[in-house]
Amino acid sequence: MTGRLYGVGVGPGDPELVTVKAARLIGEADVVVFHSARHGRSVARRIAEPYLRGDQIEEQLVYPVTTEDSDDYQGEIDAFYAECAARLAAHLDAGRTVVVLAAGDPFFYGSYMHLHKRLADRYPAEVVPGVTSVSAGSAVIGRPLVERDEVLTVLPGTLPVDALTAHLATGDPVAVVKLGRTFPRVREALERAGRLDEAWYVERATTGGQRTAPLAEVDPDGVPYFSLALLPSKPAPAEAAPAGHPPAEAAPAESAPAESAPAGHPSTGRGQVVVVGLGPAGPEWLTPEARQALAEAEDLVGYVTYLDRVADVAGQRKHASDNRVESERAAFALDLAKRGRKVAVVSSGDPGVFAMAGAVLEVAAEEEFADVPVRVLPGVTAAHAVASRAGAPLGHDYCVLSLSDRLKPWEVIAERLEAAARADLVIAIYNPASRSRRRQVEAARELLLRHRSPDTPVVIGRDVGGPEEDVRVVRLADLDPAAIDMRCLLIIGSSQTLRTGRGVVFTPRRYPS
Repeated sequence: MTGRLYGVGVGPGDPELVTVKAARLIGEADVVVFHSARHGRSVARRIAEPYLRGDQIEEQLVYPVTTEDSDDYQGEIDAFYAECAARLAAHLDAGRTVVVLAAGDPFFYGSYMHLHKRLADRYPAEVVPGVTSVSAGSAVIGRPLVERDEVLTVLPGTLPVDALTAHLATGDPVAVVKLGRTFPRVREALERAGRLDEAWYVERATTGGQRTAPLAEVDPDGVPYFSLALLPSKPAPAEAAPAGHPPAEAAPAESAPAESAPAGHPSTGRGQVVVVGLGPAGPEWLTPEARQALAEAEDLVGYVTYLDRVADVAGQRKHASDNRVESERAAFALDLAKRGRKVAVVSSGDPGVFAMAGAVLEVAAEEEFADVPVRVLPGVTAAHAVASRAGAPLGHDYCVLSLSDRLKPWEVIAERLEAAARADLVIAIYNPASRSRRRQVEAARELLLRHRSPDTPVVIGRDVGGPEEDVRVVRLADLDPAAIDMRCLLIIGSSQTLRTGRGVVFTPRRYPS
């Protein structure tokens, strides 16, 4: 009995955008196949790495040539794929399940299709779609690709300038992929078609190296292959972004495009930004002051998940973006306020605790926003919400730390954790783990056990106030890193923290003399 062939799309770059089915198949595969250039690095394998078992057969398919170093590129590529198909056929004949990884979607300008053509008529084959770079690009600039009767055209940058210009001249939304060395001709075609000012550049969407910018401002010498040009759905005239007001570059991730004040709302000098804490969950956690500020705002800016928690109000405009673009989101909100808009930047929990208040105030300190007033409205923090469910573990001195090493090195985190442990502080830990960041919880537990009893109570709160709320108390020695994810908050007790027979956790207000 032969094996089964899968072409599996792993999306544009963020491992969390891999579909559930793709993740399952990658983990179950006998053989995992991926393409790479001669340098040996594979984008698809990097994306899929969190789902690999570690004991699978890996087949690396190294492209032998590029279009720039061969006189018979097509002939050499055809021979390459014939040899690759033979390698995979040997595994399939042996009854092995073969998963071919494809960045983006396997059938969207993907290399997998060349193997599919050579093998699918001989072996059971299935294609698992993935998020394309075009969809990712639209998401990261925060603009829809197409609306209503618009027609989306996808063009390879390898087309001649005249052909590109003709397609671009239709006026409908366009995505141009395969930039890299083709960027100068794509830019020329956009200029000829009179559409350069509406084009966006997206590089390595959803990865740590992501960059977005108005295409007209991009240096052609630094454009990689994994980038694209987007001309998204045209906003209504009231929403058009005027020249000279692009959003800040994203590093990493994306930014929402700057928009002008809509017709009927010219700049009046009354613009302001209010940073609003929504609390950890539903509307019952919202303060009356925050509720009023949200109702009075003309524009709401924030991470899409948090914006979805705010009720729609007629006449209000919501500007959603990814969760990793705090500075860009802040600049966008301040730019709206500078033009006279009343803007509310929403933040989960309290905006001043690992959230948006710091980002907004940092950008607001720049000279161009010196005249924009900014207010911060507090909210119930995740630490306080979790503590309330357990009892009063924060009843004495405590500190708050984040285990995320995205914005600071692990060495700094470890030093601060060590200092807090030595000082016998109760410790509230934010961002303990994510799908791709697992080692920190285990390292923190081992560090803390050097200073705390194995019986120290640890409160694990997940989705407090939400539909999947779960609050548990375990011994520090029994803290299982595998059970912790990004939606959890941990409270590590001090030497004085107690757990009663009824499971209530509290830290006495008196410290032994």
